[in-house]
Amino acid sequence: MEAKLVALGIETFKMALVLALPGLLTGMFLGLAVSIFQATTQINEMTLSFIPKILGVVVVIILTMPWMLNSMTDFSINIFNMIPTFVE
Repeated sequence: MEAKLVALGIETFKMALVLALPGLLTGMFLGLAVSIFQATTQINEMTLSFIPKILGVVVVIILTMPWMLNSMTDFSINIFNMIPTFVE
């Protein structure tokens, strides 16, 4: 019983990581690109780093939303189907 709960917790963390990964990677790569651009042009404007990251993350979230929704729906259905195995 405890092993099932631990496995469920691990799967939950994996799902959270997989769903957050596209947005986080986009923000990281865009931040790196903007930092390199700022270093080469010596422009030190603070808002220049935020706007591309925000727009990029929003676009990636919109594009991956169907996949994220399907993944979360499948995961939630599996969790609800597992409830009888935890109640004994």
